[in-house]
Amino acid sequence: MEPINEQLVERIDRYIEDLFVPPDAALSKNLEDADSAGLPAIQVSANQGKLLYLLAKLVSPTRILEIGTLGGYSTTWLERALPADGILITLEREQAYADVARRNLERAGVDSKVDIQVGSASDSLLRLIHSGAQPFDVIFIDADKASYPEYLNLSLELSHPRTLVLADNVIRNGNVMDDHPADIHDHGAKRYNEAIAHHSRLESIVLPIVRKRIDGLAISIVR
Repeated sequence: MEPINEQLVERIDRYIEDLFVPPDAALSKNLEDADSAGLPAIQVSANQGKLLYLLAKLVSPTRILEIGTLGGYSTTWLERALPADGILITLEREQAYADVARRNLERAGVDSKVDIQVGSASDSLLRLIHSGAQPFDVIFIDADKASYPEYLNLSLELSHPRTLVLADNVIRNGNVMDDHPADIHDHGAKRYNEAIAHHSRLESIVLPIVRKRIDGLAISIVR
């Protein structure tokens, strides 16, 4: 694979951000606090946050499910696509991350519409299913990639026709094209892509995301 011109990619990313993503005090402080707390810098970019917001807003959601909260950066973007009476449930395995996210969401003034559930995402999804939770209009998967296929299957039980299902980091710098990826997260992303490509209930595409590495956002609509 030919090397990416990182300088050009950064210039393009900044160009788009300057045009379409004006400075936002709440989101900037979110990133600062996450960094100060030692959270890994693996949140979506500002441009991708705006993309998530626009995609979600297209379906006029009242219920959003997020798998993987981290510091609440993407949570804030997605919440902004909700109406006043909307609800966003976000699942986070790490209590420390959830605590940071909760403070960030309170500062952004969106905490009243967000329910952070701490624990294994699989367990939380099963709990939602068994409790008879209403289906979600948007589902965003951005957690451990090895479990993506499982998260997909469980998420579909919490969906309805025309639910928008999004999943981040599904190209893994091209590693998903290997026949047998050695890394479990590359392998999980590859299996996810193959699942959505052939699933009878889904219409899907993967949108490449180019930054320092090439990655991708999977976009699916439930039939």
